[in-house]
Amino acid sequence: MADDVLVDTNDNGEVDEETVNDSSALIPTVVQSDNNKLKIINGVLNLLAHLMIGATVGTAITFCLREGEMNTTKIHIILCVLGYQLLIAESILSLSPDNSWSSSLKFTQKRQAHWILQIVGSGFAITGSFIKILNQSSHWKTLHAKFALVALVFTIASLVNGVTSLFANELRRIIPGSLSKITHIIFGTIAFGAASISLCYGFNKGSFRKWTTPEVAATVIVLTASLTLIIIVNPLITFSNKTVRSLRRRRFM
Repeated sequence: MADDVLVDTNDNGEVDEETVNDSSALIPTVVQSDNNKLKIINGVLNLLAHLMIGATVGTAITFCLREGEMNTTKIHIILCVLGYQLLIAESILSLSPDNSWSSSLKFTQKRQAHWILQIVGSGFAITGSFIKILNQSSHWKTLHAKFALVALVFTIASLVNGVTSLFANELRRIIPGSLSKITHIIFGTIAFGAASISLCYGFNKGSFRKWTTPEVAATVIVLTASLTLIIIVNPLITFSNKTVRSLRRRRFM
């Protein structure tokens, strides 16, 4: 079974546990028993995250498809919600070992799925943001717009930084591989978190509350906040582990 384990190494040739395809093969049986309980919890949270993604994205798009012309604001909402809350959310989840649709994939396949989803999702989000920016004369006066700007800046930064992360081994003489991966994780997490906060302020706007009810608007806001917390947990843990390992290596160099 150990022969089926796909592992990657860091700059010093050590095993990077983030890239272990089947980590259970490296864990003693006693520890696996406790891990099974954790996997069940993570599986349930993953299912809830997907349900909440469907609810929030579906609600936002239904709001845009209501009666009336398809204007720039509606196009902006559709592209940004599909980009951030669906595609980028799924790109983050794709690397989780307990994600439903990607759990059976090898690590290299997970990375490919992650990059495809992130590139397409970022393209949607960036396009949707600029459509709204170019259509307005004044910008970033509301909290919704300010957090949207933060999301846009870090989305672009994450996309550019992702190239260095993807080719970390080839570029390690110029940029430490661990550094490019760490910055990619934190840039992407900030972008997704800011986009979710911006969406929450969008759901709190009068036009949306009038279309639904204040109670429904509050429910969708809670769902958006909840799915965001579930999704960013794994990247934050990975960020913390990679940072600690990197600092330890530099300390003993």
